[in-house]
Amino acid sequence: MSRLAEHRWVLLAGLLMGGVGSALAYLGNPANSGICISCFLENAAGAVGLHGNPRMQYIRPELLGFFLGSFGAALVAREFRPRGQGVGASLFGFGFLMMVGSAVFIGCPIKAVLRLAAGDLTSVPGLVGLVLGVWAGVGLLRRVDLGGGARPVVAPLTLPLGAVGVAALLTGLAFVPGALRESSGGGGALHAARPLSLAAGLVLGMVCQRSRFCITGSIRDFLLTRSAWPAAALGAAIGAALLTNFFTGQFSLGYYDQPGSHLDALWSALGMGLVGVVAVVAGGCPFRQIIRAGEGDLDALSVTLGMVCGAALVQLWGLGANAEGVPPGGRIAVLLGLAAVCSLALHRGENRK
Repeated sequence: MSRLAEHRWVLLAGLLMGGVGSALAYLGNPANSGICISCFLENAAGAVGLHGNPRMQYIRPELLGFFLGSFGAALVAREFRPRGQGVGASLFGFGFLMMVGSAVFIGCPIKAVLRLAAGDLTSVPGLVGLVLGVWAGVGLLRRVDLGGGARPVVAPLTLPLGAVGVAALLTGLAFVPGALRESSGGGGALHAARPLSLAAGLVLGMVCQRSRFCITGSIRDFLLTRSAWPAAALGAAIGAALLTNFFTGQFSLGYYDQPGSHLDALWSALGMGLVGVVAVVAGGCPFRQIIRAGEGDLDALSVTLGMVCGAALVQLWGLGANAEGVPPGGRIAVLLGLAAVCSLALHRGENRK
């Protein structure tokens, strides 16, 4: 693919991410949360019985569509290749940490962008923390070599195809009444029509597989190269979401009483900072990990499984923030996560000297 074609794909992905994300909120998903990987995973974990919060139980067709759309696009483009570095345990932990940071902020990096585009000023500290986390992650990446310098290895075809089979099965069950748990109230009960949600997920999965679009990746590339294209992709996402919110009456500028938010600015910044630094070291934000997993990347699949586990444990242990603020457990978990990443970097850095 030529460089110009790559730029066009990235801009298209940004436009679709922003526009579709805001449109899904208008069509039934929670306000300012048309797309939120951490929220979707918490809902999905509840739907299959991994936690018992009755307000967070719904299998989001968009989530399954992201994975299956990526798989389909990679298959057509002959880019589906089972592969990995054999460092699944570390990456599993990174997936868990990204869910902890997202739960404390109340949203993944995509939701942070959508919240900003809807006028939610409480998202600003989180976005500042995300940028600082990505900046720190770029520095740590020079010290951390998770693969120990090993060359990528070809992995068994059965593992990624098994994941595709599970996703396809869950997609079918999502359309069978009573097959999975569903909330009758709370965020889990708010959703767009299933066929529309699935279609949106499939389209975004395919486009973002072709474009390699990633929120944290765009920030990282801009910090490293100062190229205008990564910033343009983010600008396209924010602009498309902003326009959609204006036309649908969803834009509400303010700091107080915003849906799905809290006023603990410091912990919003620290939570998103944890997501940013981990995403850079792990090779992508939560959304990008799902797209890479659909391509057959077993490292990304390990991260995704860690995110599923993290989504369940966030609910079971009560780590997530709410409108009242961030609970003590969530604060401790974020601090421990930041300490763990720093310790890993120092340990690996000493070993490489």
